[in-house]
Amino acid sequence: MTEHVLVPLDGSPQSQRAFDYALTLPDVRLTLLTVINPFDVDAERPGYQSPLGKAGVPAYSQEWYQRFRDEAVERQQADVETAEEAGVETAGDVVFGQAARQIVGYAEDHDVDHIVLGTHGRRNLSRVLLGSVAESVVRRAPSRVTVVR
Repeated sequence: MTEHVLVPLDGSPQSQRAFDYALTLPDVRLTLLTVINPFDVDAERPGYQSPLGKAGVPAYSQEWYQRFRDEAVERQQADVETAEEAGVETAGDVVFGQAARQIVGYAEDHDVDHIVLGTHGRRNLSRVLLGSVAESVVRRAPSRVTVVR
């Protein structure tokens, strides 16, 4: 029976390693999920800041959301092609909101059997064992979780 595996991607090396690991799992169907958080303010990545230029203040410009969604879909497409070349059925999805909450909610709503994610995300904030998103997903996930370092 094919297992539905969710792989959250954020462009970090850790999420890419999680994707590579998921490709090695036998008899799986992958869903690649990118979560865009409009409250995500990172001075080193101005593209992810609020379009209003104020920390913690999201803008509700449809163009802003669409631009980031399009970029995420484009990044996912390369991984979808890689997976399909390896013979793994793969789809991608992009959602907006807080990462851990969206990952867990997506897993609940889409009958995900297994979540494979990186230890921490694109900011490379080092924590003793896990990044805050990975830790929250491990605690709240409705399915098995594999954290890839």
